[in-house]
Amino acid sequence: MNAELLIMYTLDCDRAYLYAHPERKLTPDETERYDEALARRSTGVPAQYITGHQEFWGLDLIVSPAVLIPRPETEHVVETVLELARRKIVEQPASPPIQIVDVGTGSGAIALALAKELPTAQIHATDISPEALEVARANAARHDLTSRIDFHRADLLDGFSPASFDFVVSNPPYVGESEEDSVQLEVRKFEPRSAVFAGPTGLEVIARLIPQALTALKPGGWLVFEISGTIAEAVRPKLAGWTDVGLRNDLQGIARVAAARKPPSS
Repeated sequence: MNAELLIMYTLDCDRAYLYAHPERKLTPDETERYDEALARRSTGVPAQYITGHQEFWGLDLIVSPAVLIPRPETEHVVETVLELARRKIVEQPASPPIQIVDVGTGSGAIALALAKELPTAQIHATDISPEALEVARANAARHDLTSRIDFHRADLLDGFSPASFDFVVSNPPYVGESEEDSVQLEVRKFEPRSAVFAGPTGLEVIARLIPQALTALKPGGWLVFEISGTIAEAVRPKLAGWTDVGLRNDLQGIARVAAARKPPSS
């Protein structure tokens, strides 16, 4: 797969062109470009940072070392929000447009996917990193979604009024520093550390996000966030007082998404 991505990058073409022209030979300049890309990849640089692109939810996203590379597992977060949001639309058709905030947006992957699928929703996206927000805004612009998403530089949900949102969604850092040796070397070496590691246990950012989300959500609103199997059971106690708490597994049967609802009466 990496070789295919690098060939597509070298030829500036899509996968369909590549498969339709198996006889295509590289020019000397293209060969030099491909060899340079291979050399960078051999040092551990992720192919996505070499090509500057990664697909997520059918969207071609710009990525750089300023942002975490979007992964297929995160699409389960999008799926969970869409199921809940569409249920709300059906059950409450006269309600105002759904308000969503994507916390720690990075490349903008989750926010853009939700904007694509929920055309009437009003979406906000936060990140503490100005470099990440620059990438996210570029992705919104190239997919004509700039008018649909408001970007904010913020530490989690700082600065938002109470009871502002129907959904708080996030792919927060959730890897503990004690797990560092089990993380792929290229992730440890090249992806932004603050987007991967949360602190000693992996729960530090989530522990801050949950009470902030409880304040920012409207009564009956949902918090949906990505987790790992390592911290799944430790997350449950932190959602005490919430209702409809549930964990969703990914395709490998590993807990990947936590969802919880703010009590309607709170």
